[in-house]
Amino acid sequence: MTTQPLMPKATAVWLVDNTGLSFDQIADFCKLHPLEVRAVADGDAAQGIKGLDPIQTGQLTREEIAKGEADPNYRLHLAPNKVRLPEAKRKTRGGRYTPVSRRQDRPNAILWLVRNHPELKDSQIMRLVGTTKSTIASIRERTHWNAANLQPMDPVTLGLCSQIDLDLEVARAAKERPPVAEPGVTLLPAEVTTAKPLPEPAAPQKPGGELDVQAVFAKLKQLGGKSDKDEEN
Repeated sequence: MTTQPLMPKATAVWLVDNTGLSFDQIADFCKLHPLEVRAVADGDAAQGIKGLDPIQTGQLTREEIAKGEADPNYRLHLAPNKVRLPEAKRKTRGGRYTPVSRRQDRPNAILWLVRNHPELKDSQIMRLVGTTKSTIASIRERTHWNAANLQPMDPVTLGLCSQIDLDLEVARAAKERPPVAEPGVTLLPAEVTTAKPLPEPAAPQKPGGELDVQAVFAKLKQLGGKSDKDEEN
């Protein structure tokens, strides 16, 4: 139920001119400041505004005005509505309605969504900007009739959807997208991690268990690629 009359300033003008109500009573009924009502009475405000009769519009009764004129502390009350309209049910399904003046901006918004949020599904883009699946496909494949002139533009800036709706769809798409593994981070196969290290070759020893020094030097010379002749030279 509304607590403010229709056209409060126009109603205040009529009450000031046609009743003996105080400024505080009129200000309380019209939801205005008492100084603003005083300015209306002095002609400093609401100039050119035609007074609106609240009795004729069914917002106030003559008996209610009489009570207020008899008692300066009495506060006026709006008359109850004689006709009650059923509340309109909010449409929860179907595509978003786009005003005619904004429909020409939808291809630019679709292009922006496709480039900046490739994780969004076609159904999510349809909910955001109120388009069709064929239009989205033509823009993705650059087969749209006006593809050469399209410029990516934020649908929130264009007024096609709210930032809350866009963030909600992006967050929903991020949850449904599978996690991507980081490149270069892989596990070694089991046969590599469980294989036993190869034993290092033992140094040649003499039959008595002593280290054969000559054999070790000969082996080092072979690894270094030097021969006996090179040593002599």
